[in-house]
Amino acid sequence: MPAKLTEDEIRRALPGLPGWAYRDGSLMKRFPFPTYMDGIRFVEALAIDAEARDHHPDLLVRYSDVTVFLRTHSADGITAKDLESAREAERISGQHGCS
Repeated sequence: MPAKLTEDEIRRALPGLPGWAYRDGSLMKRFPFPTYMDGIRFVEALAIDAEARDHHPDLLVRYSDVTVFLRTHSADGITAKDLESAREAERISGQHGCS
């Protein structure tokens, strides 16, 4: 099981993840897309990546906005896997027209 990061470690990592916040025990970010289908394509690409990593985010889809929540459930907190997944979500969002 990956090691759980301290709150201080999480807060030090946040400046490298623009737009991400640490709230209620999760890393989270809202990704706005031009259309509903752009958001859905992002969700699909993110899901494929998450399955390959065996590290799955919680996702909230509201029309063209997708909010990603990251937390390592087995560690009951944030781990390096969540930081890696946040970076990958950034890369994927850029490929799908995130505004």
